[in-house]
Order: sequence, then structure tokens, then C-alpha cells
Amino acid sequence: MIDNISKFLIEQYSSDFAAWLLSESISLTTINPTELNVEPIRADSVMLLQSSAVILHTEFQTVGDETMPFRMADYYLRLKRKFPAQTIQQVVIYLKRTSSNLVRQERYVTPVMTHQFRVIRLWEEPVEIFLSTPGLLPLAVLSSAANKESVLTQVVNELEQIANPREQSNLVAATSILAGLELDEQTIRQLMRSPVMRESTMYQSILREGRAEGLEQGMQQGLIQGRTVEGRALVLKLLTRKLGTLSSEMTTKVSALSLEQLESLGEALLDFTSVADLETWLG
Repeated sequence: MIDNISKFLIEQYSSDFAAWLLSESISLTTINPTELNVEPIRADSVMLLQSSAVILHTEFQTVGDETMPFRMADYYLRLKRKFPAQTIQQVVIYLKRTSSNLVRQERYVTPVMTHQFRVIRLWEEPVEIFLSTPGLLPLAVLSSAANKESVLTQVVNELEQIANPREQSNLVAATSILAGLELDEQTIRQLMRSPVMRESTMYQSILREGRAEGLEQGMQQGLIQGRTVEGRALVLKLLTRKLGTLSSEMTTKVSALSLEQLESLGEALLDFTSVADLETWLG
């Protein structure tokens, strides 16, 4: 979800991000990462944007990644092959504070080549950067500001000035989710205006994903429960045929087994010759 929000922000507010990352407020259009495929690449956190002169390659990360230097060099070569005339700017943006040295990697080095890229650790960036344009507002809480609650209140005040209801609600949703990297849910709920958030297309998307996952999980659980009931009945029937009528205690123990255990018992009972074998198996 963090990756999706980051991609949404930079795609919808490319000029805001360009002003921050390129020091030039220009409009950028999206490049599909699959256009660069030589081998399959990770596209979950990658955002490629271009103008007529510049390609901006960003990666949003919440944790350090030891493979990042190689990946950035790999992307650079792919981009240069595809767009030889354009300047390529690469930036890795770390969202969540960490002491890991992995977030300080800025180059890929081999005996015959060195590749340099930029790294931004949001918790080291001044908050003022993110309060000047709408597209950067959701990142403000992740800045170097010490009082995160005060920053979130400022951001909410700025969001209230946005006239377009859909734009406002989407930015509110993005802000509330990214703020979760620094603040607890209760604090965010108190400071954010949840009715506005519920109107956002992003928030509705989150709800739909949750409902879909819940439905899928429910279906899976239902299938497992159905198979368990059938498996229990079959195993008890086979045990009765093999060993005779079971005591209520044995029946209760068998009935409490999981589907996987029932399947194992179904195989093991073929070798049983007495109730003692069943008691041994049940432990």
C-alpha cells in the first residue's frame, strides 16, 4: 500500500516532485517499467517519469535493501540503452527512519565501474520542503520535524484549503496512511478528518482490497472447514470398520484433529490392528 500511495503521489503531482528532486517544476509523463525488460525487474516501488530532456527514476523504500546499488546501476544502463539522448536522474527515497547503514548506500562499485545515485532519507529533510506544494504534503510528517503531531495538524490545515473535493480527499487519505509510519492510529484518527477521508477514491480502493481479501479468506476457510467435516466423518467410519465401535473419548479426540492430522490418520489406520494402535497414534 505504501508503494501504491508513493506512486500515486509522484504520478499525479509530477511537477511538485520535479521541483523538489530536479529543482525544476516541469511536467513528467510515466514510462512503463516493463519497457526496459531484459530480465524481469521489480516494479513494486519503481517510478519512471520523463520529459523531453530528463528521465526521473525514483524508488520509494521503507527499509534498506543491500541489492539497491546494483539495481540502480542496472536500471541506469537499461534506461540509457532505451533513451540515449536524455539525462537520467536517479533517486532512492527512504520513508521510514532507520539506523541501518543500507540506507546510506549511494554507489555501485566494481573493479571496472562506479555508478552514483542520489539517496534521500526523509527524516533528515526539513519540513518546509513538504509544506509548499500539495503533492508533497503527505510526506511532511516523515520529515526531520520533532513534533510530528504539530506537523500533521499543519498539513490538515493546508489540505482544508484545497478546493477540489476529490483532490483534497485523496491527499487526506495518502497523508493518513503515510503518517502511520510515524504516529499511532488513534493519534491520526484524532487529527485527521475521517469523513473527508472516506470520500477519497484511494480510501475506497483500500476498503475494496480489504473486502476482497476478506472474501477470499472466508472462502478458503469455508473450504477447509468443509473438507475437515468430510474427512472427520470418513476417518471415523474407517476406524469403526477396522477396529469396531470407538469409545466416546476416542471419538472426541479424533473429532478434534485438524484436516492435516485427519489426512495423516487416514493413511496410518490402514496398518492398525487394535484400538491400542489408535491410542498410540493419538499419543
